[in-house]
Amino acid sequence: MSGPHGSAFSGRVGWGAKAAVLVIDLVRAYSDPAGPFGLPEPGPAVTATQALVDAARAHGRLVVWTVVRYAPGLEDGGLFVRKVPALACFADDASGGWGELTLQPQAGEPVLVKQYASAFFGTALASTLHAAGVDTVVLAGVSTSGCVRATAMDALNCGFRPQVVRDACADRTTALHENNLADLDAKYADVVDLQDALARL
Repeated sequence: MSGPHGSAFSGRVGWGAKAAVLVIDLVRAYSDPAGPFGLPEPGPAVTATQALVDAARAHGRLVVWTVVRYAPGLEDGGLFVRKVPALACFADDASGGWGELTLQPQAGEPVLVKQYASAFFGTALASTLHAAGVDTVVLAGVSTSGCVRATAMDALNCGFRPQVVRDACADRTTALHENNLADLDAKYADVVDLQDALARL
């Protein structure tokens, strides 16, 4: 890293013995341009995520998917839905089907329902990964500055090695995407290119 404090942020968590792919909130609300969180160019991240998922399946790696879902009336949304009112599109009684996954899980791949940004908060994700012997999580999905970032930070907090795949994440602006990747790579995760992740899987 360049800058006055570059040497303070030069570490790598690296890859452990067993990796899983974690696809974060890649649903129609983001991938459809008309969606409430529609991204300007979701296509490349969707294609890269599919490549990761295909590689994981081909080599017997666990793939875990996450979605955000709320009860009718948003009673389990807490302050998050107050801060981001558009999250109401993920309520069970909301119209539009915005919570539908963009890519399709295979039978046996867990689809984890969450209410907050991090896939680890209030869910069984850590237990699921530990039981499968996983020590490295390969992160893809949306958005880089939101749920991907929160999940990467909590992965590190929970003792997993987070590998954030640059090409497989997206955000509402290029600047947000790049700035958050740089900060994640400095402090909480290893940011890797798609080809490196595919080779590791």
